[in-house]
Amino acid sequence: MALTINERLLPGFKGSEGYKDLQSDLQIETRNHWERQIHRQIIARLDLQILATLSQEQARGEVMREGRHQLETLNPPLSESEREEVLISIRDDMLGLGPLETLLADPTVSDILVNGPAHIYVERRGHLEPEASRFRDEIDLQQTIDRLVSRAGRRLDESSPMVDTRLADGSRVNAVISPLALDGPILSIRRFPEEHLTLSALARLGAFPKSLQQLLQNMVRSRLNILISGGTGCGKTTMLNALSAAIEHSERIITVEDAAELQLQQPHVVRLESRPPNIEGEGEVTLRDLVRNSLRMRPDRIVVGEVRGAEFIDMLTAMNTGHDGSMTTLHANSPRDAVRRLKSMAAMSGMGLDGDVVVELIASAVDAIIQLERMEDGVRRVVSVQELVGITHGDIVLREISRFERSGAGVDHVGKGERKGVAGDFISTGYRPLFMDKLEARGLGCDDKIFAEGVLS
Repeated sequence: MALTINERLLPGFKGSEGYKDLQSDLQIETRNHWERQIHRQIIARLDLQILATLSQEQARGEVMREGRHQLETLNPPLSESEREEVLISIRDDMLGLGPLETLLADPTVSDILVNGPAHIYVERRGHLEPEASRFRDEIDLQQTIDRLVSRAGRRLDESSPMVDTRLADGSRVNAVISPLALDGPILSIRRFPEEHLTLSALARLGAFPKSLQQLLQNMVRSRLNILISGGTGCGKTTMLNALSAAIEHSERIITVEDAAELQLQQPHVVRLESRPPNIEGEGEVTLRDLVRNSLRMRPDRIVVGEVRGAEFIDMLTAMNTGHDGSMTTLHANSPRDAVRRLKSMAAMSGMGLDGDVVVELIASAVDAIIQLERMEDGVRRVVSVQELVGITHGDIVLREISRFERSGAGVDHVGKGERKGVAGDFISTGYRPLFMDKLEARGLGCDDKIFAEGVLS
């Protein structure tokens, strides 16, 4: 067999890593070439208007049938598995979300991050990893984003180059395009597990010790006002969903969110979602508008997905005027930071509230803060549970009930390999919260052993 130019000029090149990379690149380019060819033939032969009238299953069947016919006609130099992958890719591109279809169907994927057409990353079990699939070009990615946001009734163009919305399953979608995104359209999808995680399930996953589960449930049942604090991706919404399961089914719950993500299982849930302004800058409905309106809807509980601004003042007012048992989340790195953020939001609300008044509002409204953290091993843990006990020298006093203390790094066995995990213990500080009197008055006490100083099990 005659040697190629590269093999003649570079002895030993064949079989080297560089040779394997070259062969892989050529194989990918060959597949992409034939995929484009077959895609064009299918579009030319199928009536897309008729295809749009068919059910999803029928349309998929028609695309696959015509694709197999084109494969037989053109007979490209592809293996059987490559031919099937090409057909699925074309079908997903024509009728779905292209390379995102497979990722959205994968239950192990919690985040999908698209940085331009050639770079897709996914998070599995708390760790980011690159994905082999990619979009053909920026136009292909832009069309996929347009399909995503149009399903939710939102728009994305040069005059409105950012959008924050959700999928039908509650997954959070954020997209940014030119001129804000300099290296191609950017798409972020935060997915939520199909199975609703309960407090029991979170305890099994290591989010908190089993012995704390009853206390957390009874805090909700006794109508304490609870703030869930933490950074991005630490599981605040998941914890809010899990805690809300302790609310009685007889209660009327009103949820207020920017993008509806909460999945409460009670029968009497009213869901409200804010609305951005239209292209003329009109028609905006803010979280604050919705919180105010929810007070007129005879709520037993108000659950706000996340407080970011002036709506927090209205929620505090509601908590102080008979609407106890409310819950919300907040971005903050610690319970003390959460209190600072609440005070800064009040200062920026434009209501001109005196600082001492704000401190009194917070201290009398919020009963407890649950702090979450997503650690480097991918596990989302309750790192602190604290009670707001009053005001001293003009500032809010916090008392810690339990915390997670690191003790180094261990080894977790994940799938086929190992990875470094975070070693540590959940510790009881020995503090018995004042709100226990309220719980016991409602017959919702718990074993006082969990307040004994030491390691929680």
